[in-house]
Amino acid sequence: MSHVGVGPRALTRSVAFLTAGVLAVPALAGCSSDDRAGKPLAGQDIAPAARSRIADGGTLRWAVDSVPETLNAFQADADATTTRVAQAVLPSMYRMDEAGRPVRDADYLESAKIVDTEPQQVVLYKLNQQAVWSDGREIGAADFAAQWRALSGKDSAYWTARNAGYDRIEKIERGANDLEVKVTFSRPYADWKSLFTPLYPKEVMGTPDSFNDGARRKLKVTAGPFSLKKVDIQGEEVVLTRNPRWWGAQPRLNEIVLRAVPREDRVSALAEDKIDLAEIDPDAARQVTVAAAPGDAGTGTPLMGPSGTPASGTSPLAGPPGLPAAEALRSWAVAHGSDEEAAEEEGAARAKRREALAAQETRQRALRGFEVRKSLEPAYTQLALNGADGPLADERVRRAVARALDRTALAEAVLKPLGLPAKPVGSHLALAGQSAYADGSDALGKPDTKEARALLADAGWVPGGPVEPQKKGDKAAGAEDGTKDGKDATSGQGDDDGTYIVGQDDRKDGGATDKATDKNADKATDKATDKDSATDDGKRADEHRENRHDDQDGGKNTAQGGVPGAYAPKGTAAPAGAASAPLAKDGKALTLRFVLPSGPGSGTLRTVADRISAMLKRIGVGTEISKVPDESYFKDHIASGDYDLALYSWPASAFPATDARPIYAKPVPAADGSLNVAQNYTRVGTDQVDQLFDQAMTTLDEKESRELLRKADERIWAAAASIPLYQRPQLVAARTTLVNAGAFGLGTPVHQDMGFLAKGAQGGQASPRPSS
Repeated sequence: MSHVGVGPRALTRSVAFLTAGVLAVPALAGCSSDDRAGKPLAGQDIAPAARSRIADGGTLRWAVDSVPETLNAFQADADATTTRVAQAVLPSMYRMDEAGRPVRDADYLESAKIVDTEPQQVVLYKLNQQAVWSDGREIGAADFAAQWRALSGKDSAYWTARNAGYDRIEKIERGANDLEVKVTFSRPYADWKSLFTPLYPKEVMGTPDSFNDGARRKLKVTAGPFSLKKVDIQGEEVVLTRNPRWWGAQPRLNEIVLRAVPREDRVSALAEDKIDLAEIDPDAARQVTVAAAPGDAGTGTPLMGPSGTPASGTSPLAGPPGLPAAEALRSWAVAHGSDEEAAEEEGAARAKRREALAAQETRQRALRGFEVRKSLEPAYTQLALNGADGPLADERVRRAVARALDRTALAEAVLKPLGLPAKPVGSHLALAGQSAYADGSDALGKPDTKEARALLADAGWVPGGPVEPQKKGDKAAGAEDGTKDGKDATSGQGDDDGTYIVGQDDRKDGGATDKATDKNADKATDKATDKDSATDDGKRADEHRENRHDDQDGGKNTAQGGVPGAYAPKGTAAPAGAASAPLAKDGKALTLRFVLPSGPGSGTLRTVADRISAMLKRIGVGTEISKVPDESYFKDHIASGDYDLALYSWPASAFPATDARPIYAKPVPAADGSLNVAQNYTRVGTDQVDQLFDQAMTTLDEKESRELLRKADERIWAAAASIPLYQRPQLVAARTTLVNAGAFGLGTPVHQDMGFLAKGAQGGQASPRPSS
């Protein structure tokens, strides 16, 4: 599985981690002039189609990770499915467009604007006069007020996960008529558009009991294009059906069934006609793509073996389909030989292979009714550096690690094979296309191995320094107990005990590096590093000559047979050609514990980690990779601070002043003496960043607020505790006849526009699959 952290709005969002979709309304005026924000790196891939081409009816079976524990999106155990249900059945004042920017949802809101700033900020909402709850009651001020009271944080009886923004409201009143809601703030709040999305009815928000328990498994009153029909725990599905009181464009589908299907089972579920739409991983995407194009070079056709040998019907000597010629000939000879027992066994094996191939062909034919739709998720993967203690508590070491990374090479390794734009993320607070986005990575500096080595030398880490020998039987930090096959758990061989070390104890024969480790290095990084190692900067060489101890004292500072610079004073730059020498300080090697999930869906993270380890090895930094169970990865390691390096993702927000602040806020001591880190799992923050967030949150001028956020991002880059790498890929398998659904990118889905093409709408394709 892949790992996205607990969302900034305290919603756990699965990889599919997060759900996002499209809103078919224009972007806010003026956004296009913000050149620094740019455009989204990838657009939506949803097979757009006019409503007139979509058949009326049908059931969309949509794979989700799980049936939600709660349908109340403001509770701590809400998840991505909670959000998906809320988007379909509840009002939203603002939703996200294709660029991930908030836009007014005209089905609920005619207008909303700030009508006063002195002495207090006042926002006036004018609601759509047709907007009603499913029980016929108008949506109005009573619902706004109930949600404010529940989420304000003033009543601890409400088990809320967040109150950001609602705690700044002073009062909510009815306006000039029932369709107007006037919200007065006690303090200015720039992100007021984030409020009341989703909006729950007063029946849910009105009392602590109804808030805490009443909306966990049912929603009696809704107000979206769909209503909640049932939550089937045993059947592991949530069923949504058309809302008969919906006043907007009528949904084309009769039902949407959100069906819990494990990610590893989704390709099989597609082939068995159990689901129509599912986010999938790259391996599954390849299976669907190959099935859709069976004649692709390198894959063979369903009737050909891997070597191109005819599968059957061309020779009496032909073996079972799929076998190369030599193996097929041997199989035939054994099956028809004089050894009856061997012939019987081989005949049975041939029959099983034929059955397996027939089943595979059936599966392939079923998958040909699907295609892979691709975009980039509204989330990015980062390298987190734990600055609480150890070597990474030193900003120079963090900056050195960050500057050793070729982020472009890492993005290409993940995204280029998928045919997606492979550009590194340049901001901690927004993604390309969102108004707050600007590439602030220059505040850290571009990749530079020589500068990285100089920073480490300045921090006292020198190549080839003496290392205290590890006692026999000791294990590296994070290693699991025991050994496998008589090998030491820290041998660097990648044993299955969950721990191995890259860059430590692997120099043999006068400094030759381990070939297996070097093989994992990214080729682009290799070339750049080799160039750096071949030619030393003249200024650095001069500094080195000025700072090192000369041999005038009889060579006291150079051990016999030692590495030059091993005993150089603090601040000495690394000499040319020492890029691979492990670093040490005070008798300890510079080895960082790299914690990763061990689940079958975490292959991409482990590939990225291997490449990062190879990049760090080139500046003398070792990495000890510790694989831990998926279920404990975030809670027991990331949140608790039990790591040096880790890979996890954060969702992007259209309201970073509110949502990103707890992720980067400076940790503060709690009353019990512990450190309150909020969501800042790197434990690195500054007063200046906090002040910039606070100013951005209270500045009602959108342009000024945006610039304050960009300044905050530059300072987060400079602190080098969180290094954004790449926007997460979004791969969705969709039935070819399904339109207006798929990879939604940064936008919010428009559920009423989803459906199946009518018969004849495109090449005579079939009408929607019948309801189930």
